[in-house]
Amino acid sequence: MAEPTDIFEILHGTRAMRRLKPDPVPDELIARILRAGASAANGGNTQKWRFLVVKDMAIKQAVQRWYRRAFDEVVGPRYAASAPPPGSTAERYHRQHGAVEYLTEHFHEAPVWIVACLEEAKPSRWSGASVYPAVQNMLLAARALGLGATLTTRHLLFEAESEAALGLPPGVHSYAILPIGWPMGKFGPVGRGPLRDITYLDRWGENWDALEG
Repeated sequence: MAEPTDIFEILHGTRAMRRLKPDPVPDELIARILRAGASAANGGNTQKWRFLVVKDMAIKQAVQRWYRRAFDEVVGPRYAASAPPPGSTAERYHRQHGAVEYLTEHFHEAPVWIVACLEEAKPSRWSGASVYPAVQNMLLAARALGLGATLTTRHLLFEAESEAALGLPPGVHSYAILPIGWPMGKFGPVGRGPLRDITYLDRWGENWDALEG
C-alpha cells in the first residue's frame, strides 16, 4: 500500500505506535526524519536543538531500567485509576494501556531512538517551543515513511539518571525520546473528542457555533 502524501491525511493518522518490530531501519530514512525535524520553527532561529540517535543496546537497556521504574511507580497506577479520555472507549483505552505496557517492556528493542535535546544551561517554561515543533515534524515524517513512532517523556521522571545513562554533557537537556521502528499493527485515525468541546470564541467557555464536532 502506498504511503500517504496528503498532509491532512498524515496529520489525522499519526497515532502513537508503541508496538515496534526490532527489524533494522535504514539510515537514510532516519536521516530524512532528522532533516524534517531540523526544518521546524524554533525561537529566534537559534537552532539549539541537538538530536542524539541511539542504536546501542547497552545504552537503551540502561535507560529502559528507569523507564520501567517510572511505569511501575507513576504511569501504571495512573492508567489503572483513569477513565477513558474523550473520543475513546473502555475497550480502546484498555488496548492503549496494553500498548503502553508493551513499550515499557520492549522500549530498548526499538531499533532506533531519537533523543530530542536542547543545548541550554537554564531551561525555562518556553524552552520547549524550540524543540517540540521539531519533534512533531519528526513524528509526521516517520508516519509519511510508514514507520511507527511515539513521543515519550517518561524518562524525565528520573531525569538525572536517564540523562546520565544517555551520556548527555552538562548544559544539554533531553525533552523527548522517539522510539522508531516498523510498526507491528496498522495505522489508523487518532481518537479525539469533539472540537467544540475544547474550543471557545473570544471568551473562555463561549461555544463557537461554527464548530459542529
